[in-house]
Amino acid sequence: MLTQVAMKQYVIDELRPEDHNKIKEYLDEAYGAAEMGAIYWVPVAVDMLTEIQREHIDCQPYYFSIDLEDNRFALELLVRTKKRVRCACIGYASKDQRIWIMEAVDVIFERLDIAT
Repeated sequence: MLTQVAMKQYVIDELRPEDHNKIKEYLDEAYGAAEMGAIYWVPVAVDMLTEIQREHIDCQPYYFSIDLEDNRFALELLVRTKKRVRCACIGYASKDQRIWIMEAVDVIFERLDIAT
């Protein structure tokens, strides 16, 4: 039996088409082309890593993922690595990591002059 788990996210919805295009262009330039459809991988700053993430050298780098849909921007609040599916170092963002990534998203929207 497969168990589904809810995902913690920071969601900005009701994007206008022109805002979606601005965000997509910015993310493509800043983080490379989207993977798996509309998924962008945002590296977590090294000084934001938790103790266990710093210790797990083989799992680094760590990322947040952004799913950009036509009218929705969803930032998953899970810090993960592309190297493993399961590891003790993968987990929901710490308080400091949440603040850091949410402020980074706010800066993107401000820079692109998109009201939220």
